[in-house]
Amino acid sequence: MKTVPFAYVCVVLCLLLAACGKSKEEAVDLPQIIERGELTVLTVSGSTSYFNYRGEPMGFQYELAQQFARSLGVKLNVKIVKDENALVDSLLAGKGDLIAYNLAVTNRRKDKLIYCGEENITHQVIVQRRGKNVLTDVTQLVDRDVYVNPGVYRVRLANLNKELGGGIRLHVMPADSVSAEGLITQVAEGVIDYTVATNEVARINKTYYPNLDIRLKISFDQRSSWAVRKTSPRLAEAADKWHKENINSAEFRASAQRYFELNKHVSHGAILSVADGKISVYDDLFRKYAKQIGWDWRLLASLAYTESNFDPNVTSWAGAKGLMQLMPATSRAMGVPAGKENDPEESIRAGVKLIAALQQIFKKVDDPAEQVKFVLAAYNAGAGHVTDAIALARKYGRDPYVWEHNVAHYILLKSNEEFYQDPVCKNGYFRGTETYNFVREVLERTEVYKEKIRS
Repeated sequence: MKTVPFAYVCVVLCLLLAACGKSKEEAVDLPQIIERGELTVLTVSGSTSYFNYRGEPMGFQYELAQQFARSLGVKLNVKIVKDENALVDSLLAGKGDLIAYNLAVTNRRKDKLIYCGEENITHQVIVQRRGKNVLTDVTQLVDRDVYVNPGVYRVRLANLNKELGGGIRLHVMPADSVSAEGLITQVAEGVIDYTVATNEVARINKTYYPNLDIRLKISFDQRSSWAVRKTSPRLAEAADKWHKENINSAEFRASAQRYFELNKHVSHGAILSVADGKISVYDDLFRKYAKQIGWDWRLLASLAYTESNFDPNVTSWAGAKGLMQLMPATSRAMGVPAGKENDPEESIRAGVKLIAALQQIFKKVDDPAEQVKFVLAAYNAGAGHVTDAIALARKYGRDPYVWEHNVAHYILLKSNEEFYQDPVCKNGYFRGTETYNFVREVLERTEVYKEKIRS
């Protein structure tokens, strides 16, 4: 009898064990998930899916995944991957149970995946300002200037231009000069007239800029939804059932409204009373606590006004509360007693404690005036996004300790995939336009206060 080499036997055994391990992993379905008490979802960092805001995870798809996990009675574990292809590869490799993202439905993917949950329809739209001259038909784009970044928007617009026989003046803006959301801001502010976005991204941006019109569609509809492996049919059924039963629930609707409907800006009224020499009824508190961080009290007052319009009872779209608009987790970390989030003094005291912590994080910024800008940006965005912008500035040869035209440049680009997916970035997507404007507004208002109010 011929003897089989021992090394050959070892190789065969290893392959069999690997195959068994793979089958076991792929066989994970709803019963196994419930037994282990945890649902692992895969998603992509972005404005409609998942992002970090002031140190807390947020995003429409993230919130839906939370709600779904709670319905199963399990904990949620979120893993962020680079893009759609990585979502599918990671799912098939057993690194997650469910894709919680609007994954494009394709015939090729149907061979390996079960699409589940709510089916969404996405398409590209022209972003323009409302008014009597608003475009209502794609043929009206002829002889118009449309600004886009390189990528899918440029490709679609170039194809549309061919379909129309030419005439669209297409301006391709380098990704390192302005992001897609930066272009939308330019449309809202009247700098340019037209750009392109998906209908979802356009809807979110309309909550920041109500003067936008996003009705003109320029591409075919693309179906998308959540997905699981073929070997997880019971999990797919549970997702289908949950979406069907909860799409009209108060919790589901609240999440949809938070991202796609609620105005993201605090309404500001004229509160400054020059005749009385006061900024607000909280001036004495601002004077008292500003000393702890070495700030002019009028700078602290300007920060509070920009955050809350001096309304201690306001709650932002993201859930920030009180005069200083602290997020729930931050409020707890800064020692605000439960139920005291709207107490003016507690809010100011906690806000100042947060500022002191941020001053330590950015202590390498030697210039006091520059450090204030970094601290204000981190107060608004969360320290992680500012440290990402610092890392990008350093990588691309700009001064990491100077705000304007340096670190601020990369805060503005953190909504651009090319930058927030850079290996030096640890905190993913962020809408930097709001933070950039926040820093500028707080400092400009501080100068007005200094001119009109005694120290």
